[in-house]
Amino acid sequence: MTLKLCIAQLNLLVGDTLGNAQKIIEASRAAYAAGARLVVTPELSISGYPAEDLWLRPAFTAACDDAVKLVARELAGLKGLHVTVGHPHGISLGSKSVQVQHRYNAQSVLSEGRVLETYAKRELPNYQVFDEYRYFARGQGSCVFQVEGVNVGLIICEDAWFEEPAQLAAAAGAELLVVPNASPFHVNKSEERVARMAERARAVGMPLVYAHLVGGQDEVIFDGASFAVDADGSLAARAPGFREDLFYVDVERSDAGGLRASGPIAPDPPGEEELWHALVLGVRDYVGKNGFPGVLLGLSGGIDSALVLAVAVDALGPDKVRAVMMPSPFTADISWIDARDMSKRLGVRYDEISIVPEFEAFRQSLAKEFAGLPQDTTEENIQARIRGVFLMALSNKFGSIVLTTGNKSEMATGYCTLYGDMAGGFAVIKDLLKTTVFKLARWRNANDLYGTGSNPIPERIITRPPSAELRADQVDQDSLPPYEVLDAILSRYMENDQGIEEIVAAGFDRAVVERVARLIRVNEYKRRQAPVGIRVTHRSFGKDWRYPITGRFKS
Repeated sequence: MTLKLCIAQLNLLVGDTLGNAQKIIEASRAAYAAGARLVVTPELSISGYPAEDLWLRPAFTAACDDAVKLVARELAGLKGLHVTVGHPHGISLGSKSVQVQHRYNAQSVLSEGRVLETYAKRELPNYQVFDEYRYFARGQGSCVFQVEGVNVGLIICEDAWFEEPAQLAAAAGAELLVVPNASPFHVNKSEERVARMAERARAVGMPLVYAHLVGGQDEVIFDGASFAVDADGSLAARAPGFREDLFYVDVERSDAGGLRASGPIAPDPPGEEELWHALVLGVRDYVGKNGFPGVLLGLSGGIDSALVLAVAVDALGPDKVRAVMMPSPFTADISWIDARDMSKRLGVRYDEISIVPEFEAFRQSLAKEFAGLPQDTTEENIQARIRGVFLMALSNKFGSIVLTTGNKSEMATGYCTLYGDMAGGFAVIKDLLKTTVFKLARWRNANDLYGTGSNPIPERIITRPPSAELRADQVDQDSLPPYEVLDAILSRYMENDQGIEEIVAAGFDRAVVERVARLIRVNEYKRRQAPVGIRVTHRSFGKDWRYPITGRFKS
C-alpha cells in the first residue's frame, strides 16, 4: 500500500481569501490528477500569514469561512481526495445574552464536499515576530483522520516543537504526522527545523511531513523547503526552497506494518545563497503583491546601494529598476565612474541629478541663522535630505517605490539621516550587518543564479573604504568603530541580549562597548520611523525589537 500525498507549497497573499482559495483548488486538482489523495496546505492558508489585526475583524473571519466552503464545494467531485486548509475559526460560547467569541488557528480536513475535522492549534508562539496570543485561543484535543488506510495525525507548526500534541495524536491512533507551517525564515532556521522535526518523529515513532509556506509578507520571508522525515528521524524528502511547488511524498506500508516516507531531496543551499534567495524573494513579493510598477534607488558608488541594486535586478529584472546618482560637492570622481559602470553592467536606467544647486540654496537661506557657527552634521544631513526629496518626487511622479540602502550596522548606531537616506518604502538590507554586506557582495560577483550577469559590482566598490561622502575626506570609521568590531558587539548586544559586562568580559574594550550600547539606545526614535525591511536574522529591528524611545536602563 502506498499513499501519495502532496505538499502544496504555495505563495499566498494575506487577505486575499478568494484568491488563496482558488490557488488551493487548482493545486488540489493538479495533485489529484497526479495520483495524490492527500493535499496539505500551509498554516492559515486561506487568510494568509501573518494577517495581524485582520484576524480581529469578524468580517474577515466570515470571509475565510466562505472561502473554506468554496474549496470544499469545488473539490466535492474528486472522490477520495482529502485536503487540509488553514483558517481562523471562530466559535461563540455562552448564553443568548452573553456571547464570548473564541478564535482559533485552525486546520480543517475537507473531503468530497464536507468538513471532516477541524483541529485548533494548541501551542501558540508569542516571541520574535509572533503575536498569536493576541489573536487566538489555545486549542484542545487531537485530530486523526484516515486516507487510503493510513491514520493521519494533524498538528500545526508550533505544536510540533512540543511533546504533547504529537503524543496525543499517537495515542489517538495516528501512524503519520502532517504539520502545516508558516515559519518565518532566518539564517540557519532550515537546519533547526529539520533537526527538531526529526526529534519529534523519533519520539513518537512515525514519519512526519512538514508542509511549509513560501513567499514574502512585509518584513518576513517564508522559505518553503518543505520536507518529510522518517520514524528514525532521517531526512526522507525535501522540496526546493524559495519557490512554489507541488511536492509529492510517497508513504509506503512495509510487510511489518510500519510506514516509510520517500521523495526527492532538493539540495540545502549554502549560507550566502540562501540569504540571497531570501532578499530576492522579499523584494519581488513586496513590489509585486503591492502593485508597484518598479523600483528606484539612489546609487552612490558605495557598497550598500550597489548590493541593493544587484538584489533588485535579480528580483525584478533590469526593466523595472532605475538608479539615480545624485552627486554633491563632496562626491568623488570614482563614485560617478563606478555607479555608471555598475548600471551599465546590469542594464538598468541610470540618471544623474546634481544636488549642488539645491545645497547652495539651502546654505544661502540659512546663512543668517547659522552665522558664526562651524559646519557639522547639519550640512551633511541637508545633502541627504535633498536626495530623499528627489527620490520621493520621482516615486510620486512615476509610481515606483524607493528602495532604501541602509544596513543593520547603520540602523543600530543611527549612522543614517532621518528623512534623508532613510526616506523610502522598503529597506532591502536593513537586517544585514556591514560585514555581511561585504561578504554577500563578493559572493554575488562570483554567482549568477538569476541570469542577470556575473560580476555586477565593480571591484573598487567592494575594496574602497566606505564613506557617506557628505564632507571632504570622510570615511565611516571617522564616526564608528571598525565594522569587524562594531558588528561583533551588535551581534552580542542586540541580537543575543548580552549585557555590557558580559561583552567586556569576552575581550571587548569597555569604552567601545558602552559607546555602541549608547548609540543603540539614543537612536530608537530613528528606527521607529524607518521603512519596513526584510528580516533575515533571528533578531531584526522590526517586530523582534520593541524597545522604548524614552528610558534610562543602560546595561
